[in-house]
Order: sequence, then C-alpha cells, then structure tokens
Amino acid sequence: MRVLTLDRIDTDRTDLVGGKAAGLAEAARAGERVPSGFCVTTEAHRSGEVPRDEVAAAYEALGCGRVAVRSSATAEDLPDASFAGQQETYLNVEGVDDLVAAVRRCWDSLGTDRAAAYRRDRGIDEASVRMAVVVQRMVDPRAAGVLFTANPVTGTRGETVLDAVPGLGTGVVDGTADPDHYVVRPDGNVEGPGDGGCLTAEEVGALRASGQRLQDHFGSPQDVEWAIDRDGTPWVLQSRAITTLFPLPPGRDDGPGVYLEAGHMQGMLRPFTPLGFASLTELTRDWFSSLSGGGASGLESWLVNVGGRLYLDLTALVRDPRTRAMVPEALGIYGPGAVRALQHLLDDPRFAPRQGRPLRAEAVLRGVRAAAPVLAKVAAGAALALWDPARTRERVFALGERARAGTSRTPEWVVTARDRVEYARHLQSPVMSERMLPMLGPLYAGLTAAKLPEHLLSGVAEPSEVAAVLGGMPHNVTTAMDLELWRVAERAGEHRELLTGTPPEELAERYLAGDLPDIGLTGFLAAYGHRSAAEIDMGVPRWAEDPAPVFSAIANYLQVSDPEQSPERRFAAAAERAVRMRDELVRRLAATSPLRARLTAFLLDRARELSGLREYPKFVWLYALAQVRRQMLMVGAELVGQGRIDRADDVVFLDFEEVHDLLDGADLRGLVAERRAEHRRELGRRRVPSLLLSDGTDLAVALPALPPGEGTEGELTGVAASPGTATGVARVVYDPAGATLAPGEILVAPTTDPGWTPLFMTAGGLVVETGSVVAHGPTVAREYGIPCVICVPGVTELIRDGQTITIDGSAGTIRVEEPEEPEEPGAGEG
Repeated sequence: MRVLTLDRIDTDRTDLVGGKAAGLAEAARAGERVPSGFCVTTEAHRSGEVPRDEVAAAYEALGCGRVAVRSSATAEDLPDASFAGQQETYLNVEGVDDLVAAVRRCWDSLGTDRAAAYRRDRGIDEASVRMAVVVQRMVDPRAAGVLFTANPVTGTRGETVLDAVPGLGTGVVDGTADPDHYVVRPDGNVEGPGDGGCLTAEEVGALRASGQRLQDHFGSPQDVEWAIDRDGTPWVLQSRAITTLFPLPPGRDDGPGVYLEAGHMQGMLRPFTPLGFASLTELTRDWFSSLSGGGASGLESWLVNVGGRLYLDLTALVRDPRTRAMVPEALGIYGPGAVRALQHLLDDPRFAPRQGRPLRAEAVLRGVRAAAPVLAKVAAGAALALWDPARTRERVFALGERARAGTSRTPEWVVTARDRVEYARHLQSPVMSERMLPMLGPLYAGLTAAKLPEHLLSGVAEPSEVAAVLGGMPHNVTTAMDLELWRVAERAGEHRELLTGTPPEELAERYLAGDLPDIGLTGFLAAYGHRSAAEIDMGVPRWAEDPAPVFSAIANYLQVSDPEQSPERRFAAAAERAVRMRDELVRRLAATSPLRARLTAFLLDRARELSGLREYPKFVWLYALAQVRRQMLMVGAELVGQGRIDRADDVVFLDFEEVHDLLDGADLRGLVAERRAEHRRELGRRRVPSLLLSDGTDLAVALPALPPGEGTEGELTGVAASPGTATGVARVVYDPAGATLAPGEILVAPTTDPGWTPLFMTAGGLVVETGSVVAHGPTVAREYGIPCVICVPGVTELIRDGQTITIDGSAGTIRVEEPEEPEEPGAGEG
C-alpha cells in the first residue's frame, strides 16, 4: 500500500501514513470538512523511489489541478511532539512532474538539521522515523490561519484563540504575517479587531464550534489549521494536539481552584516520579496524623500532583473571608510575582469570599491544641539553643548520627517483599518525629537571630550589609560537603587528565566497577552518597548509585588555577568579611544606642553559630529517603526475577498500592511504560506555572502587563538574595548532571537544591527563575559570598548561554552586557 486515499486510511496506522494524514482522516471521519486527497505512505519512502504511476493515478482521480503537498512523518503531530515547522509543505503544486518532485522534497526534509535536532531533543529514535506525504486539493482561501482550542500562552482551557490573515495562511504559520488576533472567552465574548478584521463574527463562531468538535472528538485541546474559501465555506487543513500545555490540576466539586507550586522551595521543579510523590504524601499523612493525636487530619489533601509537580491547594484560604486578605502577604517569600498574582486573584469574582466558612474554626482549634505540645518543645529547644549553642549543635549532630544508624539496617520483621513495601511506606515518620523534630527549635532560633538584626539596624545599615554578616557561615552540612569534595579534587590532581578528559558517565561506570585510581571518593560517598539533585524524590538515583554528577563537579574544580579562587579560600574570605561587617555594624549602632548594639551583637553571634544548622534536618531526612529507595529497589529486583517487570526501577513509576497489586500478580507493564514516557516528557518542560488555576491558567502569565518601569533599559529585575556584584559569562544549566562551569562563570538555572551546590564553588554568581531568600540555593550562595538574584521568571530563556552579564545581588538586577562592536577592516592602521 504505497498510495492510499484519505477515506481509506486506518487512523491507527500512523506507522504507515504518519501523524498528519491520520489526523486529517480522523477529522473527516468525525464530519469536518477536509479537502479530499491521498497519502503516499511510508512503504514508498522505505523503497526510496516515488511510485510515479500510482501517484499520477491518484492525482488524476483527484481531478488534477492545484494541490497542497504536506509532510506526514511517523513522529509528527503526536500527542507530545507536534514537529510544527520541522518538515516541509508545498502549495499550489500542479502537474505530475512537479508533484513527484514535491513528494521527494518532503522526504528530503526529514533529514534537515532542524528536524534532526528536534528529534534528538525529544529522544526519538532516528531509525524509527519514516516519512509519508499527504496530497490534497488546494483550497482557494479568502482567509486562513490557525485556531487553538485552549489559550497556548496562558494555558486557559475553554478559551479559543484565532489568528487569521486574508488569503493563504502560510504567513501565520511561519510567523512572517501580522495576523488579526481573536480570543473567544468561555462565556462567548470575543476580543479582536472587530469589523476591521478579516473574519466576520459568524465565521469566528463557526470556526470556534469546529475546533470544539475536534477537541471533543480527539479528547484533548487542538491546534487547527483552517481556511475559508471564496464561497464562505470553512475547511480543516490540519488538526493536532497542543503539546505545550501544562497538565490540568485534578477537578474540584465546589468550583474553580488555585494552586501554588511548592516544590521549588526544595529546588524541585522537575517532575516527581509517581512513587516519589506517593512517598512524600505518606510522610505528610503520617506526620499530620501524629500531630493531630492519631486522627486523620486531611491536611495531606492540600498536596496536589500536577504534571508530577508538588502544588499546594490554596482555594479554601482564598475563599475564606477570615484568611483571604492574608494570603498575598504570606506568599512574600515566593517573590513579588506571586504576591501580585494573588492580589489580582482576590478581585476575580470566581474566588469571591464564600459564606459557610470553608475552614472550620473547630478543626483549626483542634489542630492547634494537638500541636501545642510540639510547639512548646520547639520553643524550649529554641531558648536552649540561644543559651548554649555549642551544646545544642552537639545534640543536633548526635540525633543525625542516630538517624543514620537507624536507617542503615533493616528491621528483623522485614522478611517478605510485602514487608519491605510497608516498611518503606512508613519509615520516614519516625525519623521526622524522633530525630528531626528536636532540631526545629535550634533551627528557628538561628533563623530568628539572623532576621531580627534587620529591624534593629534599620536606618543604620543596608539590608545587603546585614546579609553580608551571614557569609562564610560555619556548621552547614552542605557547605562542609562541597568543601570536602574540593579536597577530594585537590588529592586527585595527579589524575587531572583522566578526570577532565573522560565523560563523567564513563568515570562513574569505571568507579562502580572498581577500575579507577583511589582519590578518596569512597569516603566522600560514604558520608554524602545519599544526596543528589532533586533529592526529595526517592525515585531519583543517589550519588552513591550514580556518581557522574560528582565527577562533573571534580572536573570543574580541577579547572581552578588561581589559588585565590579556590573554594576554601573564597569561603574563608567570606567568613572574614562577615566578621568585619558584624563589628562595623555593632560600632555604628553603639554610637546612638548601646543597648540595641549589645542585643544586635548577641543576635548576630548566635546567628553565625546556629543558622548553619538550617540544612541539617533535611540532610537527616535524606537518610530515610535513601533507605526507602533501597527497600523498593530490592522489591523491584524480586519482581524482575519473577518476570513481573523488566527493570528494578520500574517500581518508582507506580505507587505503593500498585506495587502491592504487582505482588498479587497484576500485569502493569503498560502502565509503567506510559508513566515513564509521561515523566520523560515532563522532564523536558522548561516552564512550570508558579500559580495555577483549575482551568489551566498560568496566573502569572495571564496577569495584565505592568506599566513601563523606571529601571534601566535592558535590565532584568528579580529579588536580591545574596549581596555583591559580578560580571561573567552566563552558563545556562537545566540539570547539574554533567554541567561544566568554569571559574567565575555565572550559573543561570531554573532552580537549585543542595545537589546543585558543588557548582557554586567555582561560580561567580547565581541567577534562578524561582525560589525564596530562605531557600537552599540563596542561603548557600550567601555563605560562599557569591551574589545571587532569584525570582526572575523565564531567565533561562531570556539570557543566552555564553552571554556576558552583570548581576547585582544587592539590588536584584541582571544586565546583559552589550558585545563590543568589531573593528572595521583597516581600522587603526596608519
């Protein structure tokens, strides 16, 4: 079957006709007007010769005349990859010779650099891709364009967006035209050019209805190319899924909802694996149940999985008359964008306050009473920490050692695979309540001691000067980890060529096989191998399993040639600057208020002795998460041995109940494959909405544009998170694994967590899209004394890798430096 008419196409055979042809055939079958035509199938492409006689016969049966010739690759118009613009379309082709030539040119477009790069970026196997070609009668259009059945910019479902131009719609598709833009709201109201546009109100309505029918038929929002002929008849030229939309939150029974992305506070913008999210949910349920005296608290229901990301459901808080006004201010730590978005939402009638008190007072009081003993212990721990910080640190570190020892061995009652699942399911809770809870008092004491001086020094010091006192902070386990890795790199100097010239993945394989020189890495991994980037997801391999990111960091460290730029010296210099600034600020204050000066000195000293502990509770929690992973991988290995799954880590794409189903004999290979593919797709997503509505609206994007500010043209503005300025080459990094960062380069990232911090040791500065001044990345940046700017939406797209930028961590600004103009030939010659 080298040539098939559209009405004979089996729409399940994308391997034969490609995605575009299958979509057109299905649209026609659904009753939409689709120009008649035929498909030159992938069987012809495999043979390498255009079947001229069959093509000529099909062309003659079509009535000859002008036709459109469009590519229809097997990897095109898929649910997760549109391939828009990657292959070719030829319009107004007439005659058999030109038709055959156009088919061959479509075949050739499969091998263009842009198409090959697109496939590589999406992990599509080159050997699996074939090209079919669709040939259709040309529509002579009065107007044409593109329709989206969901807003592709804001993500809002229910909005129809149309771009239209007179005549052929190619200018809309390739971006060369300035189209008429129409937005049809869910209530039917239309925003557009009105009578001056190329479409009538009736045509907009008809196209919207066609798009809605296609969306209903295909079961997902559609990107539709259309044309209206000279007789006013609308035609569908293509319909494919919109592949860029962020997934919808789960539906609510009581109206629209609003959700806050919370994972980035832990440096987690990548999607959780299903078991990783389930593990976090189990911990939350156990934790809040213990705080509420053993009853179900329901608070874990505030955790919502959207596209594998961790969101908090704020709907009840926004609707409640008693709490709604406090929500924007409470989100101040998430940056000004979140505050502005929430303030705007309070004016949305869909989120008007409701009677009936969504948050019941008795439930709140019950929770407060249950938590009172815990709060009292935290307060007592904070007071003791301020009184004797040295002994407090000893107790905290001893608790951590007990947690490590307790999670390193499996209890005797864990015998069967089912035992392992249940042990893994609940083993985090004891670590949280018995080890981490006593650490909270000292932690909050340190944070409070660091915050209060800002108020005591108001009018005497700039916020950046107070922040400088927190540089070179001692007793931070993440800093200690990075400095220890630097010492490993120092010891590895004689193997510099091997470690810098070999891919990190190969080094990791050779290390695990025992085929590398001893550089002291075994001791480092014994202490810190339970860590990784995205480490709060137990589905992610730890460094002990895959040390490739560690070898990447070592290779970066081995590039440092200036002794003054060594991380140890930079950290020591930051500590010296902090102590000098502490003394300076106390002297300034003593001139006007000796009592405030003494209190400020006390607090700053306690901040330096206690604030470094903020990283330690999470570090201890990770012992438990690593053990959860070990236990579940052991279950996975047993299931592989039974032939139930193909790989041990298949289990991380299931939840705990589904693993039990596997043990009961269920066949979940299809579900695992589906979730692996979904997880892989989400890993490639660049933008994650910080505030999401239940109709898919990215609230920050949908906000009205701010009026032009008074800032310097060309500057990007975020939130100041670590003082200082730096100019250097921007290195845009989406994943720290395998990242290369030369000394002095400025790391630009979507988010960071402790797994990223080895890169900080050589960085000249840090810029991130999300975050909070109290999150891990900015905190560690302050301790290393490097400037940091956070909450710069889309900065990884706005700044190109390799550009020279200047960041000001005190003002929260980033400036892209203009490249020097090249000298004209002969300039400067006499």
